[in-house]
Amino acid sequence: MAAHDELDGPFSKRYVALGDSFTEGVGDIDPSSPNGVRGWADRVAAQLIDNDNSWGYANLAIRGKKLQQVIDEQLDAALSLEPTLVTIYAGGNDILRPVVNLDGIMERYRWAVEKLVDSGARVVIFTGFDSGKAPMFRLTRGRTAIYNEHIRKIVEDLGIELVDFWHMKQFQDWRFWDVDRLHLGIEGHTMMAKEVLKVLGEPDDIEPPQPEDPPIQAALEKVVTDIRWTKDYLLPWVGRRLSRKSSGDELSPKYPTLTQRIW
Repeated sequence: MAAHDELDGPFSKRYVALGDSFTEGVGDIDPSSPNGVRGWADRVAAQLIDNDNSWGYANLAIRGKKLQQVIDEQLDAALSLEPTLVTIYAGGNDILRPVVNLDGIMERYRWAVEKLVDSGARVVIFTGFDSGKAPMFRLTRGRTAIYNEHIRKIVEDLGIELVDFWHMKQFQDWRFWDVDRLHLGIEGHTMMAKEVLKVLGEPDDIEPPQPEDPPIQAALEKVVTDIRWTKDYLLPWVGRRLSRKSSGDELSPKYPTLTQRIW
């Protein structure tokens, strides 16, 4: 990318990212970044700034947040930054709960998006991922489909823009995902950045990811791998939900104010 000035504003164009682990960037490990992750939103912001140095960027997303928490903790903070562009994805953590009132939370989601639209910002929203081939998520596939119907209606009614994650079949290649099988990996976040920039109509010079082929495993090795994954990732994840704890409880937003200092 071209050289740029590290500025903290004021900015005539202001991109604010809202959401949970997906937008925070979990799975795209980068020890030099706040919270130890980079992610698609940071990559989108970097490209926007490279294309036009009048952009500033804030990322308020925190892993583990449910939809109402995103609204309560991030909406007013985002509006105070007077964004010209907002990306928002929320509700994935609600879908994974044992019980969820989808119609209820999606009414709240619509209300929040209306607030963003009324602010004058360009708003981009996401459908949920089609995880039908993943055994542990098969039971939530129907919920995600209903969630997506609500999202499409919000897009239609409010005239906002959609990143249609559900129909991006390339992400059903699990090489784009982190070892935890819950979050995009570096390749997935890189690909998602390109998809978001495409929706925005912005050119990009991001190299298309080329995920490595996974090692060939015998049947017994695969069973051992699955057992290890269950122990290392699934059981801790379930435990946090049963105890009502979140992996983001002790974290702060990566970029709470507008900046270009994201490298």
